[in-house]
Amino acid sequence: MEAFALEFGNLLLRWLHVIAAIAWIGESIYFVMLDNSLHPPRGEQSKKLGVFGEMWSVHGGGFYHNQKYLTNPAELPNDLHWSFWKAYVTWLSGFGLFTVLYLFNPAFYLVNPGSPWAWAAAMSGTQASVLAVAFLVLGYVLYSQMCRRISPNMEDDGLLSAAVGVMMVAVAYLSTQIFPGRAAFLITGAVMATCMSANVFFWIIPGQRRMVDALKAGQAPNPLDGQRGKQRSVHNTYFTLPVVFLMLSNHYSFTYSGPYAWIIMSLFIFAGAVIRQYFVLRHSGKNQLAYPIVGVVMLLAIGWLAAPAATPAADAKGVVSLDQVRTIVAARCVECHSAKPTQAGFASAPAGIMFDAADQIVARAAQIKQVVASRYMPLANMTKMTDAERAAIASWTQQ
Repeated sequence: MEAFALEFGNLLLRWLHVIAAIAWIGESIYFVMLDNSLHPPRGEQSKKLGVFGEMWSVHGGGFYHNQKYLTNPAELPNDLHWSFWKAYVTWLSGFGLFTVLYLFNPAFYLVNPGSPWAWAAAMSGTQASVLAVAFLVLGYVLYSQMCRRISPNMEDDGLLSAAVGVMMVAVAYLSTQIFPGRAAFLITGAVMATCMSANVFFWIIPGQRRMVDALKAGQAPNPLDGQRGKQRSVHNTYFTLPVVFLMLSNHYSFTYSGPYAWIIMSLFIFAGAVIRQYFVLRHSGKNQLAYPIVGVVMLLAIGWLAAPAATPAADAKGVVSLDQVRTIVAARCVECHSAKPTQAGFASAPAGIMFDAADQIVARAAQIKQVVASRYMPLANMTKMTDAERAAIASWTQQ
């Protein structure tokens, strides 16, 4: 029942997380589009009222007229719409998922016995959990300090963007050296998502509240509040596509189980950012195809790096039969991948993959070869699969 309760909680949290993320990202993308599609006001009355820009659109059987004021609207209604709860719910539900899936079983998911750094390979589950959470906290602190020091008044945002890019490459490298690949990709995505949510919580919303309070008091708002909020909001839109990829990456072991995992992760981050840049510019009428072309080149480079090398002749001697493979799978894999898992924490087979019968093993022969050869499975080699057993599986799949 404990395993079932965890799995059911995982389902509900994942559903909430996806719904909140769709709502937050969708609204964020919409407002970036709106901001970049504004035209100078056409009517004299709008200009007199202080309208900065406007846009007409049609949707849902009706017409919409959006107008943007910088800091001096003629009136401020009481039912002003705020955009923040979607961001908070997305982060809270995501951290809840991370807690249920990883922090509750860190020895299985966060400890990396194969780390090239001896201290990381020797970490306990508790130590790995603390370090994983520290990545999120320190990642945001470093990012926020860079924003404060490099471009405090938005005078050098180009240099700031480059510095944030270097920071994310460093996070990608460190995480893949310390944690198992699957966890490393998720943690790096969580660092970016934490920066996004913290931008809303610490900068965007407080700045907007100060602006609203000043207007209600009949005072001129501080324009820096709006500019800083815009800066962090722009950062968030470039984080969006990389974060979505990193949250989906755990379904594709080829991205994180090879020796180039940190390079692949970095390329995905930059590919997502340049593709997003194309759409941001497209909203303002600039069709700069160089950006998606660069993004596609990066994606092709990822495919080249992640592609499996030609499998060398296996070390296993003689013909490896299906019965021999079944014996290995029964000893090393069926604890989790079974209709009735015996491994603690699993109420059902992960991803619905079961190896109780021979035909189930044969049907997934190529997948078994891939995850065993890359050493992604068994996770953290908890069942202690030997090199000879890995060679035997490679030999069997070649037949």
